[in-house]
Amino acid sequence: MSGFRVFQRHAVVAVLCVCLASGCAKKTPEQAAPNSSTVAAVPSGESPASGFATTRDSGALSVDSTVAPIECPLHKAGVDPQNLKPFKDTEDYVAFLERPDRATWQKPDDVVRALRLTGEEVVADVGAGSGYFTFRFAAALPRGRVVATDIEPEMIRHIHHKAMAEGIRNVEPVLASADDPKIPAADIVFLCDVLHHVSDRKTWLHRLHDEMKAGARLVLVEFKEGDLPEGPPAALKIPRNGLVSLVQGSGFVLVGEEKDLLPYQVFLVFRKAG
Repeated sequence: MSGFRVFQRHAVVAVLCVCLASGCAKKTPEQAAPNSSTVAAVPSGESPASGFATTRDSGALSVDSTVAPIECPLHKAGVDPQNLKPFKDTEDYVAFLERPDRATWQKPDDVVRALRLTGEEVVADVGAGSGYFTFRFAAALPRGRVVATDIEPEMIRHIHHKAMAEGIRNVEPVLASADDPKIPAADIVFLCDVLHHVSDRKTWLHRLHDEMKAGARLVLVEFKEGDLPEGPPAALKIPRNGLVSLVQGSGFVLVGEEKDLLPYQVFLVFRKAG
């Protein structure tokens, strides 16, 4: 077995142990019982990414209770993992969001470059979904971090598991609510195709403004009007001038726009004054 495949196997074991230890899945009595046979969570010679180890007893995995696990974001938010949608439904939705042809018009790498990151920022990816932009931001922020928020616990679980499996340490998934974006002290708040889903946009944007730190940028990507190959129904779209008026009315100042970058979407940059 190649070194890469060994790492993949260990990474999957690590993810399972994080979930068992922190509440993403319920432990059976056999899994909860400690024993002396330890399975490394990372390849030999490397430090465990999260400082935990697992044990094996007759084929069942359990968590070494002497080592602190990474806290599951759903457990932290008090979500019962037994009430989540089936993995198959989540996988289908993730596959839709990550479909290869999306990159031809979403241009995610160009979008990240347009933000002119220094690599040290904190970026809040609001409505992160599958982490389509989250993990691209993470790669561009070797000395920074990404806080990925979403109101769907299945998406937060997916991002959390992917970050753990791939050893990506600068991604923090956070479960938000429909009326509270839960913005950290970020330098950039990024919303891609999110605002048209918000029912009470004015109240939500005011709360977003209150939670953001002074001087932070708000990057807003939304679908243009018209009959386009991609995007929501026309009734859900927000005209560009309406977007600007709505966001500025919440206390932000328009400071930039990438007019020619995306074929189907506007790319607006605001700043919180103060």
